[in-house]
Amino acid sequence: MDVTTIAGIFAAVGLILLGQALEGGHVGSLLQATAALIVFGGTFGAVLVAFPRRDVGRALSQLKLVFAERKVDLGALSRELVEYAGVARRDGVLALEAKLPGIPDPFLRRALQLVVDGVDASVTRSTLEAAVDAEYEEHAVGAKVWEAAGGFAPTIGILGAVLGLIHVMENLSDPSKLGGGIAVAFVATVYGVGSANVLFLPFATKMKRKLGAERDRKTLITEGVLAIQEGINPRVLEEKLRAYSGEPPAERDAEPRRKAA
Repeated sequence: MDVTTIAGIFAAVGLILLGQALEGGHVGSLLQATAALIVFGGTFGAVLVAFPRRDVGRALSQLKLVFAERKVDLGALSRELVEYAGVARRDGVLALEAKLPGIPDPFLRRALQLVVDGVDASVTRSTLEAAVDAEYEEHAVGAKVWEAAGGFAPTIGILGAVLGLIHVMENLSDPSKLGGGIAVAFVATVYGVGSANVLFLPFATKMKRKLGAERDRKTLITEGVLAIQEGINPRVLEEKLRAYSGEPPAERDAEPRRKAA
């Protein structure tokens, strides 16, 4: 589980409520079913108008990306690619075929399969890059849906505020109904602005960040596999992949010494 997501939500909501309490307010004043219905119902409806059902379903299913933690060790992946480069340089690319069944990563396995099959380097590059871009664009739709919800919610909140004020104006002769109308008006604005800036927009940002990290991982695989197909020296490949892995050279240079020790 992504601890930063959970901690961020609790920190944002908790500190906002704490600030309200310090000003003399209470949580009950923010619990307005009517305002919630207007803002969240209106936002959901606007999203349905803007996106097809398939995209909305994808956005809901991809919400797990926001809360799931997936650690990617690009340094370890780089070393794995260097190892395959050594095998290919020593025994030929066909020797990699024996390694394929033991590779759990489907993208890496598919990329090496293209090399083993003798596919032209230009075709290999275009195939892998197209797969990376297509997958990113497909999954990025979910982030766009949440981003759109973050844009709609504050406006719907203002709409709720206007509706509440209309209700107030209609009942000026009955003071007992003025408080409820004013509460709905202001709480609707709070729901709209709060949900957009605490939930919807941060969800979209974290989704795009994690999708970008996955794209970087597959880009590293693409460059590494193409270098293997080219027959590049494993040491040269190791240097080349440093730019993608982001691992400090000192750590990489110290690795053999630590093992030797």
